[in-house]
Amino acid sequence: MATPTALRLGQIFELTIQGLGHDGQGVGRFDDLVVFVPGALPGERVVARLRRQAKRHLEADLVGVEEPSPSRIKPPCILAERCGGCSLQHCADAAQAELKTDLVRQALQRVGNLQVEVLPIFSAATALGYRNRALIPLERAPEGQLRAGYYRRGSHKIVNMNRCPVLDPRIDALIAPLKADLEATRWPVDVNLSSGGGLRHLALRVGHHSGEVLITLVSSHNNLPGLEKLANQWMQRWPEVVGVNLNIQPIASNVVLGPETHQVAGRSWLLERFAGQELHIAADTFFQVNTAQAERVVPLLTAFFSETPGTQVLEAYSGIGTFSLPLAAAGLDVLGLELHPGSVQQARSNAERNALPRARFEQADVAASLAEHLTWAASLLVDPPRKGLTPEVMEAILQAPPKRFAYISCNPATLARDLGRLTSEAGYRLRPVQPVDFFPQTSHVECVALLERD
Repeated sequence: MATPTALRLGQIFELTIQGLGHDGQGVGRFDDLVVFVPGALPGERVVARLRRQAKRHLEADLVGVEEPSPSRIKPPCILAERCGGCSLQHCADAAQAELKTDLVRQALQRVGNLQVEVLPIFSAATALGYRNRALIPLERAPEGQLRAGYYRRGSHKIVNMNRCPVLDPRIDALIAPLKADLEATRWPVDVNLSSGGGLRHLALRVGHHSGEVLITLVSSHNNLPGLEKLANQWMQRWPEVVGVNLNIQPIASNVVLGPETHQVAGRSWLLERFAGQELHIAADTFFQVNTAQAERVVPLLTAFFSETPGTQVLEAYSGIGTFSLPLAAAGLDVLGLELHPGSVQQARSNAERNALPRARFEQADVAASLAEHLTWAASLLVDPPRKGLTPEVMEAILQAPPKRFAYISCNPATLARDLGRLTSEAGYRLRPVQPVDFFPQTSHVECVALLERD
């Protein structure tokens, strides 16, 4: 084994894993430097190989486990060690819950300087078969074989797969036959996000409660001879498939979906029931990937905002009305702000479909329009992207802080950063934070934070 002073790239060394990183890596220390080791668990003594040396930390590959954690299990997926889609399949479900709760607690303390109670996590009823949507990269091997699978961690190298156990079984079962059909078409496939090459992703979406399925092909162009015939064959073969769509993404970008989606066969949307409401969800709009866990958030929001009778709720980043509509059904007046025009159209249609005139939706850039709406809103709900609140949004809230504020976050670090400012600069009192496990087998965790002020 190498000594600290002799450690070089590619060299093997031992260390004890002390914690878990935000991407699910084991975290230890070597020669006063933090070391990230994917696949290692807290409490383990491991053998690692140095892969990268940064200024303030080291990155290493797991070579072996000398002293395994009691929580270490055999991953349910045979590709778990190579595929970058999941980072915690080697960890027992109960231990995952504890680790994620601790990640939230540490982020609130270290990033936000907050001493707040973190409630026991809402664990998922099932840790497999929960994802209602898949966006699967495609590539074609030199000999013509079509590969479909998620990228190897830290790369754009596809790990070829025929099934994925975290997907809802009703879409998981379609991967292999769809791959075979696409391979037989000989349609060109983009290589490593190149522009203009052809097919790029296979997108699948299922209604958790309805069972309806949408198939969407993402391509850099629409020159796919025979697509309509193939789409109709798919709908005949699988009665649960209610629509086949083609999304055009011509730009060489990590953004999967492009601005245009064309209906090839059947419908461009599926029907889903969520928290007592009927929703139409299109192939290219956002919806929470874990339906059952997202439904558990609704009672928290409803109870919180209903504590003030007659309150009007402003929701920023409202999407297709996932949370606005159940709030309106509970008797609250809600205005949702959303930039994506397709989502706004769906939200309005969903409100009409469920006879909810109390839910209104406006197409607007949250950063540009929030300040104006906060002049009347006594209650605010935000569900921002992983980067959290932008400086413009934060400034608008600090200038006119609503009395009640619910913050749904998929990133504990940016949540902690934002809560730190809201409590210190706007005088908010923070209630105990509720983690919700939307993403079993990964290190990601959703949180609901409820704030109030006089």
